[in-house]
Order: sequence, then C-alpha cells, then structure tokens
Amino acid sequence: MLARIREDIRSAQAKDPAARGWLEIVICYPGLQAIWVYRVAHWLWEINFRFCARVLSQLGRFMTGVEIHPAASIGHRLFIDHGMGVVIGETSEIGEDCLIFKGVVLGGVSTEKKKRHPTLGNRVVVGTNACVLGPIEIGDDVMIGSGSVVIRPVPSGCTVVGVPGRVVNKQEKQRIAAELNHGSLPDPVADALRAVMDDQRKLDERIRKLEDK
Repeated sequence: MLARIREDIRSAQAKDPAARGWLEIVICYPGLQAIWVYRVAHWLWEINFRFCARVLSQLGRFMTGVEIHPAASIGHRLFIDHGMGVVIGETSEIGEDCLIFKGVVLGGVSTEKKKRHPTLGNRVVVGTNACVLGPIEIGDDVMIGSGSVVIRPVPSGCTVVGVPGRVVNKQEKQRIAAELNHGSLPDPVADALRAVMDDQRKLDERIRKLEDK
C-alpha cells in the first residue's frame, strides 16, 4: 500500500506542474485522496463487504467531490486533477497512467445488470467536463477534448472532440500539442460558425459593390 501511495505521489508530481512537496500533495489533492479511498473500498468490495464498501465510497464522495464506485477497475498511476464532479461508474475500467480532469463522467446508458460503463486504455487523457458513455472501448493514448460527449468506440492514438465526439483528422491533430492543451483542441462548432461568418462577410462585400454601381 505504501508503495502505491508513493507511486501516486510521483505521478501527481509528473502530471501537475503546480505540484510541489509531497505533504502538499497528500493534504491538498482531493483527486488523489479519492483514489486512495477507492482502493480501500474496492478491497472491501472484493471480499464481499459490499455495504461497507459503498458507505466508505460515499464518505469519500462527501470529502472529495469525486464519486468512484468501489466495483470499478482502476489501474496504476491514475491522476484526477482538481477532481470535483468526477463520476466513475460501477463497471468502468481504467488502464494505467491515465489523466482525468474536473467534471468527467464515465457513465452508463443502460439499467441492465451487465457491463454498461466505458473501458479506457492506457495513457488516456479525458478533458474537463467530458462524458464517456456506455460500454465502449477507448484505445491507448487517446485524448478526449473538454466538453466532449463520446458514445462510440475510439481507436488507439486518436483525438476526439465535440458533441457527439468525433475523431479529428490528421491535419487537425497536427495542430495539437503532444501534451493536452485545451486551448489548442479543435472545436468543430466554432469552425462551422467561422465558416458561416466568412460567407456572410463575402456576401456583404458583394452587396456593397452592387449598390455602389
């Protein structure tokens, strides 16, 4: 357990440039605290102390603002940045070295008692307020932009933006930095509006020229 805690602290230092000493990380990082509570709750769930696991999980939610179902499966070195509003559902699976930002939901779209939450591969980055819904698979090294709603599987190495989420093409992906930079992610809605405004300006210019004649 101590080895995992040290590993989590090193992961936080690597993924958050604001992180300083280990004491600050332990005391002031609710996303990390939520993961530690989850690990204990998950252990209780696995040995069939499931009511206790759910109670502990709810206490963790009250303290950190992060809700992780104790039955979820989470790999090593997950870092939840800021944390508030994150929801990770019962049948969610998360690989190793993933990064999740504030307000992310790994949710279900069914009330049936079966696999109904997403599976995230390794090194997946999920931006602020993004939703990944249903029993879909997100491949390794995927980046999901802020506010996106992903409802279909995503192949490894892709970047997804928009509502519903779409995989950006190679030209768009080249504009994105190697590390997640929300300001550089393409916005398909904004791109469409810019195209409409450009057409409108061209029409206005043509009308002015016709009126001048």
